[in-house]
Amino acid sequence: MATEYSGGGDPARSLALLWRTHDGPGSGRKGRSELGVDRIVRAGIEIADADGLAALSMRRVADHLGVGTMSLYTYVPGKAELIDVMLDTVYGETARPETESDWRARVAQVARENWALYHRHPWMLQVAAGRAVVGPNAIAKYDYELGAVAELGLAEVEMDSVLSLVLGHTEAAARRSVEMAQVERRSGMTDEQWWRAHAPLLGRLLDPQRYPTAARVGAAAGEAHGSAHNPEHAFEFGLQRILDGIETFVASRQ
Repeated sequence: MATEYSGGGDPARSLALLWRTHDGPGSGRKGRSELGVDRIVRAGIEIADADGLAALSMRRVADHLGVGTMSLYTYVPGKAELIDVMLDTVYGETARPETESDWRARVAQVARENWALYHRHPWMLQVAAGRAVVGPNAIAKYDYELGAVAELGLAEVEMDSVLSLVLGHTEAAARRSVEMAQVERRSGMTDEQWWRAHAPLLGRLLDPQRYPTAARVGAAAGEAHGSAHNPEHAFEFGLQRILDGIETFVASRQ
């Protein structure tokens, strides 16, 4: 569940920060401590990576940097605009290698880069990006990722829809994976350990005569994954089925 949303502050100020124009507060200026937008944003990312988005505040960033809270407002109007720039900054991390000749490999590479990005910065999953204030890294990322499907003969809207389908699956699978990792940290038990501890009780309750299909399939999945769910398997399995569907769609267009 998202706890913040992009574009929640003043879009004009966010755009000024994102594109480093001279319209934003304190753009291009640094104080004696070399404080600036980039340093503030990096501190925000470090805090969110370590403790989640709930821990992010202008005061926490100031403490992290060893400066007064009010000094931050010379460069960044507030937390909402800071989150916009944090998002755009991490978007710049995705690798953009030379395009593969096979379109399936290109699309899979895009999906896996986003999967890795969510796991490096789980707080991204707490930001609803439906009203994203587009920065230079976001638009460069979008342009590159569209290139994965640019030669399939699709219309522009279809290209966007195909990319959205792939990225939507990646986000959903990453969310489940991150949530499972958080549960493990908080409970002190891996998913496999938890299921092993509760297997005897579940075995007594799950009557194979009453639930034959669930008992058979659940046992097979549990044995294969070591738990009820394997997030990496779910991501890769879903990605391949989506690629199959795209291939069928492209063939029908031709």
